[in-house]
Formats: sequence, structure tokens, C-alpha cells
Amino acid sequence: MIKLLYFSVIVVLFSTYTYSQSYKYLKKGAWSAYLQLNNSTKLPFHLQISGSKKKPIFTIHNAEEKIELSSIKTINDSFQIDFPHFHSFIRFVVKNKTEISGAWTNLNKGDNYRIPFGANLNLGKNVCYQQKPLNLTGKWKTTFSPKTEDEEFAVGVFKSGDYSQKITGTFLTETGDYRFLEGLACNDFLELAAFDGSHAFYFLGKIINGEIQGEFFSGKHYQTKWIANRDENFELRNPDSLTYLVKKDPFAFKLKDLSGKEFLFPNEQSKNKVTIVQIMGTWCPNCLDETKFLKEMYAKYHEAGLEIISVAYETPTVFEEQVQKVKLLKSRLNLDFTFLIGGQANKALASEQFSMLNQIISYPTAIFLDKNGQVAKIHTGFNGPGTGKIYTDFIKETEDLIKELLK
Repeated sequence: MIKLLYFSVIVVLFSTYTYSQSYKYLKKGAWSAYLQLNNSTKLPFHLQISGSKKKPIFTIHNAEEKIELSSIKTINDSFQIDFPHFHSFIRFVVKNKTEISGAWTNLNKGDNYRIPFGANLNLGKNVCYQQKPLNLTGKWKTTFSPKTEDEEFAVGVFKSGDYSQKITGTFLTETGDYRFLEGLACNDFLELAAFDGSHAFYFLGKIINGEIQGEFFSGKHYQTKWIANRDENFELRNPDSLTYLVKKDPFAFKLKDLSGKEFLFPNEQSKNKVTIVQIMGTWCPNCLDETKFLKEMYAKYHEAGLEIISVAYETPTVFEEQVQKVKLLKSRLNLDFTFLIGGQANKALASEQFSMLNQIISYPTAIFLDKNGQVAKIHTGFNGPGTGKIYTDFIKETEDLIKELLK
């Protein structure tokens, strides 16, 4: 099995602390890190340690993505680093100057959802050394859980080369993409991985008669098979066609704002305004990508008449805790548009609250309303910056729509 290095998380340790007297600082350089998904499967990633002795910087790569972690706690002989946008953290101990170990805990999945974590100073070469690169550049028709009741189609979009073993890309599904994936492809093997504090994705594949056949691991519980074949013409269903109006009633809803007061839509604030209603959750990486995009649109077009209302569905069961999640996101991203609380993360609940639609099948879902409050477009899921040209084309198309609606 190929052992790789991947991801991208920049961890800046701002606190002043000391290690045990024997290990005042870790050695700088390239480290091999991993999450132990199960007894036989490690999700590998690349860890770079730099900075000063008092403030080391931990850098992890998800292709082009960079995530900064600035919160650190000292707990006895351990260090805990919190992810900024997701309710999760890595806690580790320093075993010596070239080895750390601990666990990643994802509180969105429960207090006991932990995956072992470790890292060592990288003194050797990976097993792909001097082996033939595998060129997989292009589009691949992909099937997850083939020939089962859970069968799902996707589009694999990869970039690799004849002279490099590095491969990047993602998988597009009808509810969003798998974000930034990076790995190695050599001889007839493929390995891709991504870790963002919310999801831990790991793909293994082998080329058999031109077809990729492999295993997909998500976190410590989920595992399924996948196959892929080159197909530049394969397309998923249009994401603007999956959720649609089923009632002629006006688009209206009543939910609570962050102070607990009832918020009615439509209202005076929305009168003669173009409004985007976003169905989302702070725990959702694709929602985070969409929220960053909506922030850009709001900054450009709010004065021209654009309003954005984000309806959050959160993992806690208590309203006050749901509010805290949203307030934290608003503060960290400096978001000025309106946020409401839909309730606990449950697509059936969201579908009930927005009963004028056939169903909510994905977080996120964006509903575009014209100045008269009529639905102009409903976009299911979000294919973010990890999808390259697909993302840039979406930005142009959506911005053109906003401009047209604002006329």
C-alpha cells in the first residue's frame, strides 16, 4: 500500500508553553502524519513544522487549501488544538523531538468520536520512489457502492502527469464535492486523501484493464467500494433541477433569529430586494465554502439591493448551543448578513419547514428570490474551489444571475 503525505491545515501556536525538560521543541522539517482509521488503514498526510522554538508552526496540506488553527490549550502533558470552523480538535503528547501522538476528536459526531493521530519526522522516501508516474488527468465516471441499493454516481476530476507522481482533484456528487484531495499515483496504484477537521476522506484505487477499482474510507466507521472509468462526456443531473417548488403558495417561513425572536419572511427588509436563502450548517465544509462565496456576493451587491438569509441546522439539540455555533462562525468570518436557527441538523425538519419545496436533499441548498419574492432558482449542494473550472464557471453564472435580478 502506498504511504503518502497530504492535507493542509496551518496550525499557529500562539500560546507560550514548554515541553518536558528533555524536549523543549520539536525538530523542524517535513513530518509524516496519519489518522488511524481502523486496525489496518492509515490516512496519511504531510506535516511541516517550522517557526520559532516558542511558537512552532504546524502546516498541513489539502492540495491548495490552507486552514489556520490558532487556539491551543495545555492539558497536563498534552496539547489541544481546536479547529476554527468545526467542533473538533487534535490532542497530542510530545514523545520526543521527532515523534508526537494523540487523537483527533470530532464532537459533531459525539463526545466519544476519536481517531488516533500520530506524526514522525520524515527521514525516508515514500514507496513510490523511482516508480513510474500514472497519468489520470481528466474526467472519470465514478460509482460508489456499485450494484447495491446505496449506489451513487459521481464525477472524478483529476490532474496528474507523466513526470510527477503527485495527483490532485476531487469527486463531484449531486449534493456537493469532496473538496481538496491530494495524493500519489504510480504504476497501477492511486491514493487520495483529505482532512479538514470535519471529514477524513481516504481513497485507494488500482487500475485493472483501464478501470479504477478501489476502497473509500470516511472517518472510522464508513467504508465502501468504488469504480471509475474515463468518460469526458459524463454529467450528473443539473443541481438547479433537484429541489423545486411544489406549491403555488408564496415563498414564506417563520423561524427564530439568534436572539430567540420570531423572524417572518417576507418582511419590510426584503421588500423590493433580491434575497438568497441559504440552508446550511456550521459543521458542513461545503456550506463553509458556499458561505465564503456568499460573503463576497453580499459585499459586492448588498448596497444594490441584495439580502442574504442563512438558516442554520446544527448538531446540538439545545437552541442556545446552536446559536453559539452560528455566532462563532459569524465572528470568525466577519459575516454581516442575517442568520436564523432552523433547528437540529435534520433534512426532514428542513423539508417540513420549507414545505413549498419538494424536499431539502442537501446541505447547503441556496434559494434565489427576485424582488417580488418569486423563486428564480434553487441550487442544491455546492461544488467549491477544489473543483477548479467548475467552481469559477459557477461563480460567473451566479453573479450574472444576481445582476439580472437586481435590474
